[in-house]
Amino acid sequence: MPRTVLEPRFAVEYLSILDSDGNLDAALEPDLGPDTLRALYRAMLLGRRLDERMVRLQRQGRIGTFAPIKGQEAAQIGSVATLRPTDWMVPSFRETAAMIWRGWPIEKLLAFFAGHAEGGQPAPGQRDLPITIPVATQLPHAVGLAYAARYKGDDAVVMVYFGDGATSEGDFHEALNFAGVWHVPVVFVCQNNQWAISVPLKKQTHSRTLAQKALAYGIPGIQVDGNDVLAVYAASREAVDRARGGGGPTLIECVTYRLSMHTTADDPTKYRSEEEVREWERKDPLTRFAAYLEKKNLLEEGLEAQIDAEIAAAIARFEALGPPDPLTIFDHVYAERPPHLEAQREELAARLRRAGPAPPPTPPGPALPMRGQRTTRR
Repeated sequence: MPRTVLEPRFAVEYLSILDSDGNLDAALEPDLGPDTLRALYRAMLLGRRLDERMVRLQRQGRIGTFAPIKGQEAAQIGSVATLRPTDWMVPSFRETAAMIWRGWPIEKLLAFFAGHAEGGQPAPGQRDLPITIPVATQLPHAVGLAYAARYKGDDAVVMVYFGDGATSEGDFHEALNFAGVWHVPVVFVCQNNQWAISVPLKKQTHSRTLAQKALAYGIPGIQVDGNDVLAVYAASREAVDRARGGGGPTLIECVTYRLSMHTTADDPTKYRSEEEVREWERKDPLTRFAAYLEKKNLLEEGLEAQIDAEIAAAIARFEALGPPDPLTIFDHVYAERPPHLEAQREELAARLRRAGPAPPPTPPGPALPMRGQRTTRR
């Protein structure tokens, strides 16, 4: 018998509305009012300025290691802005801008990266999960939330974030398969920033796109210019509306770039070239969106100074918390602490008592950029 084509060759769409040269496709431009456009830009700028300030805090020893978001602001804000407060947002470890949009106080995020367990606790009634450090483990959790929402008759949509490296994890494939089979209201947002630590995308997959992986699980997939906040918003709005209307899940691949290091424990100059970084800097999402707003006379005078003052006030509130209690590392694992952990906790408590109170912190000096770190005054 001759071979029969069961599925025609697939097609994956790519969406760009405002390109890196400032060209606008007015036919695709989302209908967003001036207040919404200003809010999007402010959130992106706050994410950038906070990110750069957090790098300095980490270099000064005032917070621990974290994953910078610089360059990925449009992918986060353009997508999270389509959610309602009653929807769920599930982050990985690089969603600072999205979390602030969802109402997380800056000082709470700083506390998390300084070792305070309370920094990872959502506010009462807040429909967000905490920061997830293990790669891709949050994806099945997000699908479970979406399944529960549908089971309970809740019209909530779940949006879950992850990177290109997560698409090589089994959790990613299991989550997409479960979501497709059960037709649950979840939107998968992949921030393809080209590098999974030091592993480039070409060594991550042989697929031309990551979006096409959705098709194997029977769900829609689309690739968007992740540095174009308008394109990200349009694709996310369509996906969220589809999910809320009973149309099931969607995978959105945001093609973007990590302009900074993977984490503050990383030196990206060891594995990528200066020419590559400069090429992506020319596609900076903030520069692009600012030029778009300037043409509409929507840029706010003194906004950067306002944001810097907001960040400074949040840092002051964070540092007023004092150092975290080391004994909390034994909490929140077991409902009842087993004897061996109880013994370890007592041993650490005794050592801390013998050591006495910690000396006051040394006033921070000027922080010099590490190799691979870039600063802006944008």
